[in-house]
Amino acid sequence: MNIQIGAKPDSGFDDPIGMLKDCHRRIEHFLRFISTVVERAQGRSLNREETAAVESALNYFRIGGQRHTADEEESLFPRLRENAELAKLNEIAELEIEHREANELHQAVETLYQTWIKCGRLPVEDEKHLLLAAQRLQVLYGEHIEIEENVVFPRAAETFDAKTIALIGEEFRARRA
Repeated sequence: MNIQIGAKPDSGFDDPIGMLKDCHRRIEHFLRFISTVVERAQGRSLNREETAAVESALNYFRIGGQRHTADEEESLFPRLRENAELAKLNEIAELEIEHREANELHQAVETLYQTWIKCGRLPVEDEKHLLLAAQRLQVLYGEHIEIEENVVFPRAAETFDAKTIALIGEEFRARRA
């Protein structure tokens, strides 16, 4: 992702909830690549710029997206469930289901885009499938991010003490080592 002069730096391991929000901005950024390219390039081969954008997005979701999901499902969500006040946070189960759906959609998008890049063209039915998968990802992530940033993350920030936040940050760091 391009660096913007004067932009707020990404959060560090001392602010894992901030890291998750920063990751959401990257998810939104790379989703735009996935969606825009399939919308604009139907019926033809991808040009170099489109190919580079798509490959960058696919790589992000393959690595960063999976890491983000692990950060939530292995570090954040279990601690929310351990807390008596937050144990009944129904949104967590739904978010985990959405992670599975997003993973399936990403697999389809990856396969279809790789075929498009390799073969130069996609059959019309595959283009339609790719477009629908990209559109579904946009909607899914829009709703998903809204729930996390407006319900789940604020409750975690209000509830977790500094020691818990530090432990979560260390787990995030270990995933990136």
